Amino acid sequence: MGTVFSFDIRDAVTRDIRTALTEAVGWLHHVDALFSTYRPDSAISRLSRSETTLGQCPAVVAEVLELCAEAARVTDGFFTTTPEGRLDPSGLVKGWAVEGASDLLHEAGADNTCVNGGGDLQMRGEASPGIPWRVGVAHPVLRDQLVTVVTGRDRAVATSGTAERGDHIIDPRTGSPASGTLSVTVTGRHLTQADVFATAAFAMGPGARSWIAAQDGYEALMVTTGGETWRSEGFPPGW
Repeated sequence: MGTVFSFDIRDAVTRDIRTALTEAVGWLHHVDALFSTYRPDSAISRLSRSETTLGQCPAVVAEVLELCAEAARVTDGFFTTTPEGRLDPSGLVKGWAVEGASDLLHEAGADNTCVNGGGDLQMRGEASPGIPWRVGVAHPVLRDQLVTVVTGRDRAVATSGTAERGDHIIDPRTGSPASGTLSVTVTGRHLTQADVFATAAFAMGPGARSWIAAQDGYEALMVTTGGETWRSEGFPPGW
């Protein structure tokens, strides 16, 4: 998926948890093999080139595309699987894959974990007894500074922006890179949704303010190209 993944496990690591960690790493490689747009042999790349059919792909490909269709509906089309005219569900897949890896650890008895996929995080439990997780969100322009620190338990944090990959998020209304926004950070319970919402909110620009307010359990922080920082009413206090 063109990025780095890490696991932070704060529980005593049992044999079951070690096995689950191996399975989680294997799961991420499996997802990459199916969905990476960087790999010409992936199922999604071959499907995009019409070299295979959805019915010939593993069933999980259809499941992900169904999730993408629902994401497009919820975001009024600002989330799309064809941002530049080719099939690309990456805006959902990474968060979904990280959340799946977190689920594997949890099912094995790891109750206090953080799985990080390229800066998008699924956290469970606490960093230590009585102490919530703390996640620094880098400022999109002032690279040696943080725009905020998100604290919480059982929380996901996803950020979409231009700092790492430039203008890669497309406004589906124009077919051109979205403008007016430098970064959007979304926090909520599940990373699958937070990742989708961050991508869609970035594409929406200032219109995301009223839209995110209607998404139960999810909050956003936006940095605009004018240097303004805006956060929704329920965005967790930082620092």
